[in-house]
Amino acid sequence: MDPRPPLPPFTEETARQKVQAAEDAWNTRDPERVAGAYTEDTVWRNRDEHLEGRAAVVEFLRRKWDREQHYRLRKNLWAFEGNRIAVRFQYESQDADGQWWRSYGNEQWEFDDLGYMRRREASINDVRVEESELRVTPGEGELPAY
Repeated sequence: MDPRPPLPPFTEETARQKVQAAEDAWNTRDPERVAGAYTEDTVWRNRDEHLEGRAAVVEFLRRKWDREQHYRLRKNLWAFEGNRIAVRFQYESQDADGQWWRSYGNEQWEFDDLGYMRRREASINDVRVEESELRVTPGEGELPAY
C-alpha cells in the first residue's frame, strides 16, 4: 500500500491535518472512501459493536448512513502522541421518523507506519434535538463542550 500522509509520529500540525482529513471523508458518507483510510485488518469498537477488517467497516458504514440521514460531522483534535490521536466529535442526523439527533463522542486512533488507521475506538452518546437546535457545521472551529 502507498503511504497515506501525514505519517506518524505526529506533530500538532500533522495531527490536525489527519483529523480534518477524517472529518472531510466521513462527511462524504462514502463507505469505500472512508474505509480506504484504515488498514485491511483494522480493529474497531464503535459503541457496542466490535469490527475487524476493512470489509466489515464498509458494511457497518453502509448500515450507519442508511439509518442516519442528513449526517454532518465535526471533529476536533483532543490529544496526540507518536502514532496515536484522540479526538472529540459531534454529529447530527435525522432518523426515518424525522427525529433529529446530536451524537457526542470521543475516539482513540492508532496508526501504522504508512499512515493507515489500524485501531479505532469510539464512545458515543445521543441526544434528541429539534431542527431549530442544529449547530454542527463541518470545518467550522471548535465544538461546544456540551
